[in-house]
Amino acid sequence: MPEITLLAMGKLKEKFYVSAAEEYVKRLGAYCRFRLLELPEVRLPDNPSPAEITAGLDQEADVIFSKIPKGAWLCIFTPEGKELSSTEFAQKMAQVKLSGKSSLCFLIGSSYGISQKVKAAADFKLSMGPMTFPHHLARIMVLEQIYRSESIQAGSKYHK
Repeated sequence: MPEITLLAMGKLKEKFYVSAAEEYVKRLGAYCRFRLLELPEVRLPDNPSPAEITAGLDQEADVIFSKIPKGAWLCIFTPEGKELSSTEFAQKMAQVKLSGKSSLCFLIGSSYGISQKVKAAADFKLSMGPMTFPHHLARIMVLEQIYRSESIQAGSKYHK
């Protein structure tokens, strides 16, 4: 059974987001060993300079690198990433599993993005499209797409 980890910067606060996340984590248990890790965002001033943002993202990178499972395939969600349909995403995940990687790790960055260090280390960059979403909603969308991908690979009727 593959291991899948979702690293998410920041903590969910709204009960409806927490409930949705818990539901997808529970469902994913049927397909994989799944872990959702919430990592702390670095606090920045109200109007941070580009240098302060870079320094903050680099601090977050240190925490992110410490939480990526050893030998895991790392996929980050970033606007400059590749757009995939749900079926293409499922195929990509299946290819990674067949390549010998027993662990997949996904990352949703903080409100200021992801450090260039982490982007350089990523095995794959994935975009959720040109629209902007709140990070909490993006987390639910990512959880749903990972669940959908696993259900597609298993041949379930969830994906129509």
